[in-house]
Amino acid sequence: MPVRIGDHDLAAPKGHTAGTHRTRSPAATLAAYRPLMPRLGITRLADVTGLDVVGVPVVQAVRPNARSVSVSQGKGADREAAAASALMEAIEGWHGERVAVPLRWERAAALRREGQAVVDLHALPRRAGAEVREDLPLLWCLGWDLLAGRPTWVPHACVSVDFVRDPREPLPPFIESTSGLASGNHLLEAIVHALCELIERDATALAPLEIDDARRVDLAAVTDPSCREVLTRLHAAALAVGAVDITSDLGVPTYACRIVDRPGAPRWAARGACGGYGAHLDSAVALLRALTEAVQSRLTLIAGSRDDLSPKTYEAFTDPQAGAEEAAALAAARPQRALGPTLATDSFDGDLELLLARVRAAGCTSAVVVDLTRAEIGVPVARVVVPGLEGRFAGMAPGPRARARGARRAR
Repeated sequence: MPVRIGDHDLAAPKGHTAGTHRTRSPAATLAAYRPLMPRLGITRLADVTGLDVVGVPVVQAVRPNARSVSVSQGKGADREAAAASALMEAIEGWHGERVAVPLRWERAAALRREGQAVVDLHALPRRAGAEVREDLPLLWCLGWDLLAGRPTWVPHACVSVDFVRDPREPLPPFIESTSGLASGNHLLEAIVHALCELIERDATALAPLEIDDARRVDLAAVTDPSCREVLTRLHAAALAVGAVDITSDLGVPTYACRIVDRPGAPRWAARGACGGYGAHLDSAVALLRALTEAVQSRLTLIAGSRDDLSPKTYEAFTDPQAGAEEAAALAAARPQRALGPTLATDSFDGDLELLLARVRAAGCTSAVVVDLTRAEIGVPVARVVVPGLEGRFAGMAPGPRARARGARRAR
């Protein structure tokens, strides 16, 4: 069933479902969008897979003049999927730095007096200790609320990823991140990808502090071909691997993965534990995303090219004691959870309707999409903002769902 966005009813059948769900294959995506690289300041796609021993494809897209991160990461079951992933992340970053939508500088209260819809500012992810005030003016972006079916204003700080600013400029009260920013071959594909990312971050923030074997995935029983290929490569490279089902009350399959060198693995240097996360209506795709993101995280640290990682991250990665403890914990685990079924439909409009129903059932009343697509570029890009969903960022104040979870843990 088509999805109404503004004055348009949109529908998008899926054309590729091997390892990832897209309207067309990663190879076709590369062929369509690779010619845009010079115009978007992307100087190269670098295959860094060979810097590690695992062999799961990881590609980096380099954008030296970026106003956020200058190196985007991509991973996948094959090289085309990894390259398309990296390229699309760089493309969405470029668009997020150049927000070209209707803007207003106004107070939330004034917008409401005009009969304009605005998101609930107090339900947005905010910095710890920051005060959210509706009587102070903000820069706003106009989007479309998928749940309410109307134009809705959201803070520009929750949409833009242009992080270059005058250091004297006060920080906004809201968390600034790339969560919910996505590109695709179709706008609905981008929106579904963005919404799954927000659901993943929400599940990560709400995940249990202590994991029992009942939540650990029995990876030996996983039969999905793409997941099986990645697990085989990890085993051949002498890495221990574990995955945990962290699906939240939204019911969208979400997994967390950890990989680490086994004790005595032949290495010229220590390698610490790395993790990855994935959420998708298809459980196998969600698990594959978590597995490949863990491999990507490890290769990113080996390459040393990411410009937003702290020295402490690298110190932890080369701590042999921490790695040994993680490997021991994985070895001692007795996983009992089977991989869940697929909930995915055969179209992105079908997937979006299902995801929106899950978000609404969790108590969220807004899901605003800001269409960042630029006609002169021709790549669909969306930023999705869902007040009420949690995030897991340094310095972030817990929201209502996280506080409720904390209260239940304290009982």
